[in-house]
Amino acid sequence: MTSTEAAIALQDHAALWSMGEIRASDVVNAACDALVAGLDTPGLRTLAACTRAEADYDVHDLLPEALDELGLAFYPVGSEAGQEAAARALARRMLAGELTPREFTFRIHQRHGHELALTERLAELDDEYDILEYGDRTADQVNAEVTAEARRLAAHPTVPAEPADSPR
Repeated sequence: MTSTEAAIALQDHAALWSMGEIRASDVVNAACDALVAGLDTPGLRTLAACTRAEADYDVHDLLPEALDELGLAFYPVGSEAGQEAAARALARRMLAGELTPREFTFRIHQRHGHELALTERLAELDDEYDILEYGDRTADQVNAEVTAEARRLAAHPTVPAEPADSPR
């Protein structure tokens, strides 16, 4: 994993955690992966050193500083920017084969309903999965449209080309 890939993964984990999609220990694991990939700041080292037991209590305080040192964004819990970043992270996970198109649309629809403009089409596609047997579209056709939407979301830049080193 390159340092840029590790930075993207850490940013995605942070967004997913802040929206309640993953556990704090997953963020700590992403911090460890970032260190192994060559990213190194004091805050990242502290975050990566958390035990699973400490993660649920400490990630909330440690994550913003670690991201800031790397030039990455921290999204406040429940913020629209955080919801959009989490949707983009889920899109990358779907494209990587970690989620099926159906699982991806279900999670987006469940989390945001039809309220988040960025993911409105995905919520509509989730509804289409529910009525496949009554319509004229096939699952493959809906999957293809979901994949196109995921590519659109994933194409949005998430981190600077090279994470900034902190002078701290």
